[in-house]
Amino acid sequence: MAINVGDKAPQFNLYNSDKQQVSLESLRGKNVLIHFYPLAFTGTCTLQLCNARDNMEVYTKLNCTVLGISIDTPHSLKVFKEQQGLTFDLLSDFNKTAIKDYDMVIENFALDMHGVSKRGAFIVDKDGIIRYAEVCPTVSDQPDYNAIKTTLEGLN
Repeated sequence: MAINVGDKAPQFNLYNSDKQQVSLESLRGKNVLIHFYPLAFTGTCTLQLCNARDNMEVYTKLNCTVLGISIDTPHSLKVFKEQQGLTFDLLSDFNKTAIKDYDMVIENFALDMHGVSKRGAFIVDKDGIIRYAEVCPTVSDQPDYNAIKTTLEGLN
C-alpha cells in the first residue's frame, strides 16, 4: 500500500554503518528526511546521497535529520559513507522491512536482483506524520530537492 502525505509514518529500527540501531521513534521531535536508494556505490545513488551531504547546512537549520536507507549491509555502508564523506546515518534494511512498509520494493531489479529499494524521499514531521512522499518514476531519476526544501521550510 502506498504511503501518502498525512499518513502516520511506518516505524523502523535498523542498524547504521556503525552497527548501532536507529529507530524512527527515537527521532520524534525532529523533522526527518528519509532517502531510499537501491544500492551503495552506484552512480545515481551516489549523486542522491552526495546532494544530501552538500545540503546538510540547510537541513540542519531546518531542524531536519537526514537518513539514507538501502538493503546494503552495515559493513558496505560504512565503506560507502567514508568514501563519500557522508555525515548522516546510512541504515541497512537488509531484511527489507522498511522498504516493504514504505512500499519501496522493486521486485525485479537489474541482473535479476529481487527486492531492491526504489529511489525516493519521505519527510516525517516532528509528530511522526508523513509530510512529503516521493517515489521516483525510475531508479535513474532524482528526488525533487527543491520540493523537499520547500516542504521542510513549511514545517518550521
